[in-house]
Amino acid sequence: MTLADRIAEYREAVAEWLRGFYHGLISHPAYEKIEQEAEDQEDAFMLACFPEAFGIPSPVSYYTAELLPYLEDEFEAWERRMWDRGSLLERKGHQYHF
Repeated sequence: MTLADRIAEYREAVAEWLRGFYHGLISHPAYEKIEQEAEDQEDAFMLACFPEAFGIPSPVSYYTAELLPYLEDEFEAWERRMWDRGSLLERKGHQYHF
């Protein structure tokens, strides 16, 4: 093995380590936070559209009922997720390690 081969092998190993370091340090946590925020936004939208699912009266339920066929697949998962979640404060506290 020549010196040039060993240098090339070393550079490949360092490049692979740096890719893993970047992914673990910056990329991966950012994706998790973006996914959590998107889920929170979706939950807020669904709660604004269908508050009567949790016993909250809504004067616009007649209009939001028209959205139900379009959101049917997401509605059941959202309702199950909202009932399983302890509270919004619990979720945000977990996000900020409280």
